Amino acid sequence: MAMRATLRCLSANFSPRLPPLSSAAQVTARRLLWRRCSPRTLSTTSALSTALKFTEKHEWVQVEGGIGTVGISNYAQEALGDVVYCGLPEVGQKVEQMEEFGALESVKAASELYSPLTGEVAEINTELAENPGLVNKECYAKGWLIKMTIEKPEELDGLMDQTAYDKFVKSLED
Repeated sequence: MAMRATLRCLSANFSPRLPPLSSAAQVTARRLLWRRCSPRTLSTTSALSTALKFTEKHEWVQVEGGIGTVGISNYAQEALGDVVYCGLPEVGQKVEQMEEFGALESVKAASELYSPLTGEVAEINTELAENPGLVNKECYAKGWLIKMTIEKPEELDGLMDQTAYDKFVKSLED
């Protein structure tokens, strides 16, 4: 009872009308309400376009918005050992699927790089010139090699997904 009386006293001091929200707060509130009230939809586009695809030569490609980011797999970087040099193509160079486009040198060996798809080199990872070890440390992230335009998207169908590549690597180890 005493609690109810205290609450009545406190609430009497507050205006029944709330102050208006700033325009930024109104926009945020609308967005939150829209998200909460909007129907959920299933979209597989982002999962399909960002999935890694692999070659039998251990290169991977991740395609987003018509651009493929290319690197080497964890299996390949482990087999190479510490990478000390990356020989990459020039921007604008055209490459054919499974054509050699560069090389990696490590303390143990040298290995050619093969393009997983047909297209044109749009960008190279310039950080690798100063820090080729990124290929070892972050082969699926900062250790990417090139970005390329995709001339023949149907070539993606011939590449392995993660599960198939894992089985392929396992067969090499047996």
